[in-house]
Parts: sequence; C-alpha cells; structure tokens
Amino acid sequence: MAKETEDTNQNARDGQDRYLVPGLVRGLEALKAFTPERANLSLGEIAEILGTSRSAAFRTVYTLVHMGCLLHDKRSQTYALGPAVLRLGYGYIATRELVEVAYPELERLRDRTGWSAHMGVLDGTSVLYVLRVPTPHRLTGIVQVGSRLPARSTTMGRVLLANLDEETLLSLYRHEARTKGPASSEGPTALLAQWRRDQGRPHISHVGDFEAGIASIAAPVRDMSGEVTAAINLSAAANDDNVAELDGTLADEIVRTAERVSKLLGWHADPVRPAKTSTVGHSRN
Repeated sequence: MAKETEDTNQNARDGQDRYLVPGLVRGLEALKAFTPERANLSLGEIAEILGTSRSAAFRTVYTLVHMGCLLHDKRSQTYALGPAVLRLGYGYIATRELVEVAYPELERLRDRTGWSAHMGVLDGTSVLYVLRVPTPHRLTGIVQVGSRLPARSTTMGRVLLANLDEETLLSLYRHEARTKGPASSEGPTALLAQWRRDQGRPHISHVGDFEAGIASIAAPVRDMSGEVTAAINLSAAANDDNVAELDGTLADEIVRTAERVSKLLGWHADPVRPAKTSTVGHSRN
C-alpha cells in the first residue's frame, strides 16, 4: 500500500495519473471539441485539438463513429456529433427534469401527510433515490439521495419492477446472480410471485419489509410515452394509526401526486382504456 501511494504521488508530481485510461480521455476530449460554433470538424482539426498525430486521432475518431458518437460526412470529410451522445446525456437530463418537476409536488405531499417523501429510479436490481423531502421531525434513517436499496424489498422498487416484462425481470436478476451472487435467499419463484401480485396496482404498501418499524407506500410516475420512469413514496415510523391510513387517505394522496407529476412530464391517461380498479393492502413483514 505504501509503494502504491508513493507511485501515485510520483505520478501526480509528474502531471500523470496512472489510473486514467489515455484512450478514453482522448475520446472524451474529442467529443468535447464539438461546440455549437464548431459543429463539424475534420480529422486534422481533431488531431490538432487533441495534440496527437492524425493516425492516433483516426483511431479515436474511428471508434467513436463505430459507437455512434460521431457521424462521418464522406463528401466534406468532416465529423459531427452522433445520436449516441444524446442517449448518453439523456439519463442525466431526464433525472434532473424529474427532480425539478417532482420536488414542489413532493413538498406539498409531505406537508399534507406529515410523512417523508422520496423519489427513486430503477438502477439494475436496486432503486436509486434521487429526491428526498424529509419531515422536520424525522427519525434518522438509512436513506439519502444517492442511496441504493434492493428493489424487490422496497415499495418504490416493487413499483418499478412491476413495470418490467417477465423476461427483462428475470434477466436482471440472473445477471446480478452471475456477477455478485444471489442478492436474496428467495429464488425466482418468489420474485415472480411478488411481481405478478404487484402488476397493475395503483400503489404498493408494506410495513417493515426492508427497514424494521417503517411503513411505506409508493406509486408510479410515468413519462410522456406512458412508461413508468420513476416512483414516489411516503415513509414514516409505523404505528397503529398511520398504518391504518395506508389503504385510505395516504393511498389517495400518493396516487394523486404521482398522477400530477406524470402529467407535468407530459403523460396523459388513455381515455379509452378502462381504469384499473385493483388495490393493494399492506403486509407486515
């Protein structure tokens, strides 16, 4: 460890970092070279910006073209940014939009109910918390913005998993089992049984499934295409009074807020499709 630290410090003194990948750095610098004022660049211009030879720049540019990050115009022999760059930035932009749209709605939801409000998105087999609106007198909890919790054990995660098709769901968990080992002692049979119960439900609630003594209820947020893009939830320390509200007042509140956020994101309910009438009770796990 001392030798590794010494090498790292020496590299820093030499203006280098041995953990950086030079090819990746060149590729990102090439993409950053394109601006609204310089929307098209030749290979020679890219090489000059990168400070490399044309042959080195060609390998970088060829790779970016292959990945769809650059487009090559054979007539002018210039390059422009490709559609894959937009896809790279979409997740970041979409998450920012979600947070900006949802924050005031979740503040109002928190104020009306007295429960802490959150929003999360699916990240593999985890739910990633992107927004947290706690109550003023909150208990110290394990969840912060950036926290990742097991999707199958949280209300928001279950809402997000319920939107997947069966093949995608099983593929996610098979991949996790291969790379990290099984995340739960429960196998695919239990996972599918829960998924089937959760599908089509306007809200999902439970008490103490992942964090003992915590009650939670969640509902889906849809984008303009109608796909579930996020979930919101309410959580609080469980007691007899507020647990009784999970299938009543709180269910109405969170469904209305989720629909409000969805509409602000461009979603419109299909007037032809009959509304789902199924509801979900809570389970004391």
